[in-house]
Amino acid sequence: MKRLSAFVIPFALSACAVTPSQQSGTQPVEIRFAAQINGQAFECGKSYSGVGTTKSSITPSDFRLYVSQVELLTADGKAVPVALNQDKTWQLENIALLDFENGQGPCRNGTPATNMSVRGSVPVGNYSGVKFTVGVPFARNHGDPTVSPAPLSSTAMFWNWQGGYKFIKFDMASSGQPAVTAPPAAHGGGNASGFSVHLGSTVCASASRTQAPSGCQNSNRMEIRLSDFNPANNVVVIDMGRVLANSNVDINTAGTSPGCMSFPKDADCPAVMGALGLAYDGVPAAGSQQLISKK
Repeated sequence: MKRLSAFVIPFALSACAVTPSQQSGTQPVEIRFAAQINGQAFECGKSYSGVGTTKSSITPSDFRLYVSQVELLTADGKAVPVALNQDKTWQLENIALLDFENGQGPCRNGTPATNMSVRGSVPVGNYSGVKFTVGVPFARNHGDPTVSPAPLSSTAMFWNWQGGYKFIKFDMASSGQPAVTAPPAAHGGGNASGFSVHLGSTVCASASRTQAPSGCQNSNRMEIRLSDFNPANNVVVIDMGRVLANSNVDINTAGTSPGCMSFPKDADCPAVMGALGLAYDGVPAAGSQQLISKK
């Protein structure tokens, strides 16, 4: 696969005060995303200091996530779906995979290709915000990645049929936890090392890990809404350093997956899930999500 060019399709704001429903035709839109660690651009193999409660130094080895149901917002708050380009690589239906790792250095288990934007079209008009979900819709979340079209064909982003896809996959080594490969977790955590943040649905009701569930107690999908956002000028920032601010990334609770992989009863998870703005073990998040902002 070739890396997609990072050109920006102009997102022209009409001088006329008209709404999408008053105009005909469509206009292209590209929404750009930037991965960061405490304000610094994400790079495979780069060391980042001052992370977590111990101000640890970390070296990331993966950073990918799914977004879906992308919409632009009109001035009066109406959400208009972005019709995603069906590129057969990064975008399928209303789902897109963002991939910030490049398969180099400690990211060697990843892929050379990267993708840092969502591309599609919307009705011609004025827009002043963006809305999307971090996660894969339930209807697509519990299929078989070995026969699914891209980007749902990534087995690295999949737990099992019962749990479905990893909505976020962030792996790293830290000062206290060097990059030693750990065996797969019993519930499908994968060969993660160091301290990881894997977000996905949990407590999903099915007869076995190899059967799709009828539902999940914890959907763990993040609903994001950014106002005063113009795709021509703004970028969606995804900063994992902010999520880890209240976590000790130098230790891992014995008997649990490395870091936080969303599963219940993991003492490493409350701080992470709270920073993602998600309830955990029945306890609502104390504040709003810290992962995503704009610049």
